[in-house]
Amino acid sequence: MNIFRLSGDLLHLASIFILIARLQQTKSCVGISLKTQYLYLLVFITRYLDLFLGFVSVYNTLMKVFFLASSGYIVYLMYSPLKASYDKSLDSFRVEYIIAAAAVFALAFPHKYSVVEVLWSFSIYLESVAIMPQLFQMTRTGEADNITSHYVFALGGYRALYILNWFYRYYTEDNYVDYISWIAGIVQTALYGDFFYIYFTRVLKGKSFKLPV
Repeated sequence: MNIFRLSGDLLHLASIFILIARLQQTKSCVGISLKTQYLYLLVFITRYLDLFLGFVSVYNTLMKVFFLASSGYIVYLMYSPLKASYDKSLDSFRVEYIIAAAAVFALAFPHKYSVVEVLWSFSIYLESVAIMPQLFQMTRTGEADNITSHYVFALGGYRALYILNWFYRYYTEDNYVDYISWIAGIVQTALYGDFFYIYFTRVLKGKSFKLPV
């Protein structure tokens, strides 16, 4: 554990709390991609199978349980109580393609060839592109409310901090190498490039999030 990893984890937690608070307070899921939430739930299910294989630490266990439970809860909120406010026509990104691509990469380039490790690799590849349906929906509408913008920023910021965590670990730990996480993390952070620019130039200045015409 280091300051970059801890800060990344806290920002990841913040993104989930922001989204849940937004859904509960507005009683609406307008502007939120259900497909992205499905993908994140799939990411956590396939990554945290090691919960049943051994104990690492209380912190590790609590974080994994929280991410699984909160992702399931968000999907439940959007699929059931708030379903009437969900606009399927705007959430039209073809997620089957990125799921298939993540599966192919996991089979071709796993961390190790075992069921758990292939699924772990799949979750890493899939997480790198899981935000794409949300970004695609924001591109289609051309705007987003500020709370949704804060949620997406927190997700992107968490991954950016993890890149700093990997740099720190590379220079402070012996034989630390994790090419799968490194490459996927860089790809994931790069996807936020345009969003970060608009967030810093508009939202942080008190303006609404709108894509340039």
